Amino acid sequence: MSTSMGTPREKYQNRIELLQGTLDMLILETLKWGAQHGYGISQAIGAQSGEILKVETGSLYPALHRLERQGFVRSEWKTTEAGQRAKFYQMTATGKRQLAADRERWEQMVTAIGAILNPAE
Repeated sequence: MSTSMGTPREKYQNRIELLQGTLDMLILETLKWGAQHGYGISQAIGAQSGEILKVETGSLYPALHRLERQGFVRSEWKTTEAGQRAKFYQMTATGKRQLAADRERWEQMVTAIGAILNPAE
């Protein structure tokens, strides 16, 4: 068994594309630990997934704006540790309730898919 993670081309081919609702849930999950700027959210999702999930800017920022419009996150401009101005996002109480509902639906989906992939014999 090889412990190699594969070539960059193999990593790209094996990348998992996220559905919109799944990305929203992952963003909210990341924000449950506190406010974060977009790049930090993207980095956290990558790190927590063992670099399997990569969130591109073209997906991340529309998702953040959608979550803000829905009242699940709020944002404010702050200065990063590196001294740069960035918009920081923070989950609202409504966002916390949404995350709980999303997690419950996710668990149901995992159970249903698992039942199909591994039927009881």
